[in-house]
Amino acid sequence: MNFLKPKQQVSHATTDLETADRRSFFRLASLAGMAAAASSGAFAYDDHHRDHDQDDEGSELTNGDRKILIAAEIAEALAVTTYTNIINKAPFFPLLASDDQGYLLAARQEEMSHYLLEQSVTGQPSPFTNFFYPAQMFVDTQTTLNVLVTLEDAFIAAYLVGVRRFSTSNLRVTSARIMGIESDHRTLARVIGPNIDPSAGGPIETITGIQGAAESVDPPNNNGYERTLGWTRIRQAVNALTPFADQNAAQDAGFDTSQSYAFVPFQPVLPSPLGEFHSFKG
Repeated sequence: MNFLKPKQQVSHATTDLETADRRSFFRLASLAGMAAAASSGAFAYDDHHRDHDQDDEGSELTNGDRKILIAAEIAEALAVTTYTNIINKAPFFPLLASDDQGYLLAARQEEMSHYLLEQSVTGQPSPFTNFFYPAQMFVDTQTTLNVLVTLEDAFIAAYLVGVRRFSTSNLRVTSARIMGIESDHRTLARVIGPNIDPSAGGPIETITGIQGAAESVDPPNNNGYERTLGWTRIRQAVNALTPFADQNAAQDAGFDTSQSYAFVPFQPVLPSPLGEFHSFKG
């Protein structure tokens, strides 16, 4: 089952379950990104995470930069929410070997780190903080892994848009650095498929990602080159991810709208100091 369509067009959005702003998701995200409201300092990175290279092609964000960064914040909030609920709710998680559990635990930390880095640049939290999923998302293991790989496919392609479209080399390189981690996550999600306990529906030998084709998990690192999905504008990524953030779009996509899952920020601890973000200079 293909949960996302790369060229899907969505016309309605809401910021949460109670607010009924019927503007497009992309317009709302863009306006939110340009708003003057500053984020709370509770989860903000320290100043050394904001040291843009003053020798780069301008230190101020362009409108296009801000659109990409706000879209990335929404995607990272969705990623954190997905990993959190897999860890807390999915029946297969406690049955995994410790190294496979470790991948999911570390991915949650990494996605939160990405979110906070992006928030530190925009000075604005994600305008979307409640998310929807297909039915049986955190119950049926095949569904869970299909959606997880679908999302990582989308995140990879979205950050490649950043590589293409950001206005400075610092932002482009940072986008590539995050994209590489999303690629790790996609591969490792495919690694755990065959390790799923039979009592949780395993082993899982094929996983269907965003392109709608069931792909063998052997080998899990099955890409010679990352897939762009043909996306060249951040609008395409936003449109594809909209069913996860908008109740109307979720319903149209056949998702379960009886329950939304809240994004809960936290202060991450990355697996290794060598892999932490030190500056935009690399």
